[in-house]
Amino acid sequence: MNEVQRAKIVLKILNKTYPKIKVPLKSRNVFTLLISVLLSAQCTDVNVNNVTKNIYPKYYKPYHFKKLGRKKIERLIKKIGIFRVKAKSIYNLSKILIEKYKSKVPRSFEELEKLPGVGHKTASVVMSQGFGYPAFPIDTHIHRLAQRWGLTNGKNVVQTEKDLKRLFPKKNWNKLHLQIIYYGREFCKARDCYGLSCKICTTCYPNRKKPLKTIKA
Repeated sequence: MNEVQRAKIVLKILNKTYPKIKVPLKSRNVFTLLISVLLSAQCTDVNVNNVTKNIYPKYYKPYHFKKLGRKKIERLIKKIGIFRVKAKSIYNLSKILIEKYKSKVPRSFEELEKLPGVGHKTASVVMSQGFGYPAFPIDTHIHRLAQRWGLTNGKNVVQTEKDLKRLFPKKNWNKLHLQIIYYGREFCKARDCYGLSCKICTTCYPNRKKPLKTIKA
């Protein structure tokens, strides 16, 4: 079985398991989506949602966060990991959006990735979930799963993104990214499946006997 055949199996199982999919991070607009994705680095979506549910009803525009200032932003997000670094990014990002983009979130990878605290993965999520642009955000979990399923050689997240974009139709990218995340959380967990027990792993590799070691992103 080659990688193209495995990709077809993955797509079939994921579409059957998750025919409809919800965006896990709660947001009020594209700006708050950007903030939530930034906050989700090294943090669970559940934790981010628990924190932002008390923020977004009142603060949901760049102007709001600029007016709050760094220290007040820190207090609002203190339950989230590396909150001081993230508060600084949110404050500076809000100022830039006001001064350079008329308080609007830019609609290009290049402009998004120039914003404080925004890397390629964050920009990809905003482009796909915020603007509906075909993108394939790759986090450490998708990187690990793509290796287990034989869709990439696992050198790094950049290579994994290229491989998945090559193997799957562009029309599936936005939904597929979320399907993989949900499937990994439910069926192909890092310290549970080990590439041996979930339906995708057993279908793609029926003869695999030993736990698969994956290369970290």
